[in-house]
Amino acid sequence: MAREFSRRDVLAGMGAFALSPGLSDPFFQDKPVGWAVLGLGGYAQWMMPAIVNSTRGKLVGLISGTPAKLEKYGAQYGVDPKNRYSYERMDEIADNPAIEVVYVITPPATHPAFAMRAAKLGKHVCCEKPMAPTVAECQAIIDASKKAGKLLQIGYRSHYEMNNMRAMNLCRSGELGKIKSVSSDHGFDMGRGQWRLDRKLAGGGSMMDIGIYSLQALRYLTGMEPKSVTATITNPLGDDRFGEGMEDTVNFSLQFPNGLVGKGTSGYSWNPGKNQYEVVLEKGTLRAEPATNYRNNRLTLDGKLVDLIPNDQFPSQIDHFSECIRTGRKVRTPGEEGLRDIRLIRAIYESARTGKSVPV
Repeated sequence: MAREFSRRDVLAGMGAFALSPGLSDPFFQDKPVGWAVLGLGGYAQWMMPAIVNSTRGKLVGLISGTPAKLEKYGAQYGVDPKNRYSYERMDEIADNPAIEVVYVITPPATHPAFAMRAAKLGKHVCCEKPMAPTVAECQAIIDASKKAGKLLQIGYRSHYEMNNMRAMNLCRSGELGKIKSVSSDHGFDMGRGQWRLDRKLAGGGSMMDIGIYSLQALRYLTGMEPKSVTATITNPLGDDRFGEGMEDTVNFSLQFPNGLVGKGTSGYSWNPGKNQYEVVLEKGTLRAEPATNYRNNRLTLDGKLVDLIPNDQFPSQIDHFSECIRTGRKVRTPGEEGLRDIRLIRAIYESARTGKSVPV
């Protein structure tokens, strides 16, 4: 029988994963952290209002290669015209103290240049996932931020969403006993003509995009890092979306030090799609479906909905990093987290290529 969780139980059990208390702290009302969004594409349409709706951040700048977008969104969000920059004029933000953070929301292959540039200009950096196409580029971003003495956050929004935070706590705390099996599946049908199907911009196919949610879930639910990975890649015959270096369906396994094997999948030709994970523990089965959507995620224990106080993960991510900047608190999803994912993804690609298990 599923245990019934009260709201008090849920909040008490959040432990180290709880969101920061005191979001109405007058200190942040008087001194919100100034954010500039770099890249005004689709995902920025979620993050610009998230900054506006956050308690500890303030949208003060925009950076884009499209003048029409600077004008449109600058007017929509009340961004001062002098704080709207083209990519060519980006270096001028060094002289603008109102901009404290640059949020890089562009295709993954462009992340390293923009993130390192922002750090060198004296700004904290929030970089979208996947962090970068290669391990070396991830490390270069980390090094640039450290050299500048600035903080670096990777935009792993699920770490700031209550359903996932509660699942992490239940799996890691021992409250439901040891994990017996864990799996995660994420995929959808990718439409043609999108930059995500351009390897030069995306750095890869489904694994670099939606697959990172399956990979992350296996890592953050277990709280462990794998010692090796195995993987296969399957592309449908005759589908011109999947050329050289652009994978569709990935099946991968993470071998953890305690003997547990985590199973993950990703795909770009799935209709209907999948967005889920399942954890079988000694004292119950946790299932999330949808697990990592933008809205309306669901977490069940033995089929019974886990009672949670819902939150909006987007402004929660903004508030956390803003607090870290003001108080020196440790960043929950730092550059090293992004680096670990890319190291694992590269190992997954290597395993699929060679047909062998790859140590990590």
